[in-house]
Amino acid sequence: MATGRHVSGPEEDQPACSIERSLQILGERWSLLVLREIFAGRHRFAEIQTSLGIAPNLLSTRLKLLVDAGVLCTRTYQEPGSRQRQSYHLTDAGRELDLVMASLQQWGDRHRPRPSGPSARRRTRSTGRDVHVGFLTDDGGEVPGTDVSIAVTRPTGAA
Repeated sequence: MATGRHVSGPEEDQPACSIERSLQILGERWSLLVLREIFAGRHRFAEIQTSLGIAPNLLSTRLKLLVDAGVLCTRTYQEPGSRQRQSYHLTDAGRELDLVMASLQQWGDRHRPRPSGPSARRRTRSTGRDVHVGFLTDDGGEVPGTDVSIAVTRPTGAA
């Protein structure tokens, strides 16, 4: 699949490939692990740091990148007797990454399994049935990955 590194025109500084643009934000290990913690309900810096065992400067850098990219937003909170601090929450763009996280989990469970089995399972809230990530047509039909092709599009005005 040819991706074309750059397009011409005002978007010249941006990679043409949406995967590459996404990886500019999400392609570092700690970014996805920070998101995992926020999906799990840990919103405060200290909670995330303790859970991950990440250095404070690395966590600050990851959180700033995710906020600047519109994946997370901050909310101010204050414990009695303490200064105001920021908590971190998913934006709509961040919530959409649940599918990415589920895909990575599903791939890891299948291709890098632990001897003791998966650490978590995804299920429907209504029935408790296991779910998986897959390709769907516009009308909701599931399509096997082997039947999916990638159609490369060209930017407007490209030769």
